Amino acid sequence: MSDTLRIGCASGFWGDTELAAAQLVCHGDIHYLVFDYLAEITMSLLIRARMKDPKQGYAPDFVASMKPLLKELKARGIKVISNAGGVNPSACREALAAAAAAEGVDLKIAAVNGDDLMPQVEALRAAGVTEMFSGAAFPTQIMSANAYLGAQPIAAALAAGADIVVTGRCVDSAVALAPLIHHFGWQATDYDRLAQGSLAGHLIECGPQTTGGNYTDWDKVPGWDNMGFPIAECRSDGSFILTKPEGTGGLVCPSSVGEQMLYEIGDPRAYILPDVICDLTQVTLTQDGPDRVLVQGARGRPPTDVCKVSVTYMDGFRALSVFMIGGIDAAQKAERSGTALLTRCRRIFAERGWGDFTEVSVEVLGAEATYGPHARAFTREVLLKIGVRHTSKAALEFFAREVAPSALASAPAITGFFGGRPKVQPVIRLFSCVWPKERIPVSVEVGGTPVPCAPMTGQPFDAASLPGVGGPLPAADAFARGRRTVPLVRLAWGRSGDKGDAANIGIIARRAEYLPYIRAALTEQAVADYFAHAVKGPVLRYDLPGILALNFLMHEALGGGGIASVRIDPQAKAFAQMLLDFPVPVPADLGLH
Repeated sequence: MSDTLRIGCASGFWGDTELAAAQLVCHGDIHYLVFDYLAEITMSLLIRARMKDPKQGYAPDFVASMKPLLKELKARGIKVISNAGGVNPSACREALAAAAAAEGVDLKIAAVNGDDLMPQVEALRAAGVTEMFSGAAFPTQIMSANAYLGAQPIAAALAAGADIVVTGRCVDSAVALAPLIHHFGWQATDYDRLAQGSLAGHLIECGPQTTGGNYTDWDKVPGWDNMGFPIAECRSDGSFILTKPEGTGGLVCPSSVGEQMLYEIGDPRAYILPDVICDLTQVTLTQDGPDRVLVQGARGRPPTDVCKVSVTYMDGFRALSVFMIGGIDAAQKAERSGTALLTRCRRIFAERGWGDFTEVSVEVLGAEATYGPHARAFTREVLLKIGVRHTSKAALEFFAREVAPSALASAPAITGFFGGRPKVQPVIRLFSCVWPKERIPVSVEVGGTPVPCAPMTGQPFDAASLPGVGGPLPAADAFARGRRTVPLVRLAWGRSGDKGDAANIGIIARRAEYLPYIRAALTEQAVADYFAHAVKGPVLRYDLPGILALNFLMHEALGGGGIASVRIDPQAKAFAQMLLDFPVPVPADLGLH
């Protein structure tokens, strides 16, 4: 058994580049190749695909990218794990088996099932299950219900000799944790190791987003045309090196890795996963050579006795239109054009008994509409985006037909109707809840043969029992020699992400001496006020002293999130960039590097 295990991730989302798998297989010197496809928005898309065709519901890109590499994978002994099964893991396994047969490659292909809780929907309803963030009641018109599985079923498949393991809805990090459990023989109570292995999975799950992609200091990252995909070089004690294939583009440094560590997390004292509760507050990131970062310090607690369940349900319809308006007073013309179109539709809706829109989002893109009161742009060229939701498909079809006539009946210089007439789509909304692990019917089959798999277990967890974690504030005389104000980006790096209708922003101080001033300026109330135009729920702040960071969790921030939202940024992709403009008072003599 080797002392280290190298795991490469070839997909950060459904639709990622088809070049990544070959890069890692041929140039990464890896033992395991993993793929992550299942963002929460992706599950909604896969559900819609299965509604049209019961044989669909998985990520066909996975099968397409694997087929030409199957012989090479077999020759090199590289095993593959992917959550590409989506809402139909067995169909994905069958498609992959057919591809292997066509290539003349003999492989043992496993499927992990049990995440589909549709047979238990009425039991969830009868139990009075509520939404884990908002407390909303269990919805009607359920389309899917999927539990987040962990790494243990995947490890069981590997122990049974599987060459490729396909899962449905599992936590993203599980595809990397499972081979570590299998290879190093980690036990279910090795909590610190499981936490480190889960962190390795979390860091690589979004592909090049940890090797320099989406990095705040983007201008310092070389080779965007050939970005290196991440490799976790893991040791038996849980520590690991984050790196990438030699000669590829990108940048692996503590801040690029740190940004990804903060991506889409909540309370860093308790990053709750099916196999372990991770404490990330004392994680350290150390440069260990060119494009190599040593990651240590994650700690683990026993897992909970419940697991998260992602429920989707029908909630009316939506339509989205984008077109350009140019020339003098472009932004003002766009605002009036949008208002006129909606007023006209509302008048007809009332006449026909359709009722009002359930949600409207008008954003003048190019005039910094997403910045709300912080906008400062002047432009002669904008895009007018109008997003609407309604309970009636007929109402939105009328809206869609009325968009183009605006070009003749409102402002001058309207052009560029992107995608033609807006498409009316069903809204599939996310409802997150928890369910006892003992009710999750996990099963594993390898080559169609069932194999033993331990049930999911855990114990009750009380977040109120977590120890407090704080950080420094400026000294009493810090501003004795005067003060000045600088934008946050001079002091910090930032990354933002989404979880349903919640958003998070992670902020990392560039130097230890900057952190007190960042913490003093970025209070929960200050950040809530800054995003008041977009965020409707509470804003919570958490400290991560190990990497000199703060994490802000913002509830009701994305207009429903995913494909339920009609905003231009339903996944908080730009939130960190907005916050990096925040003015921070610092001492007049504070050196900036």
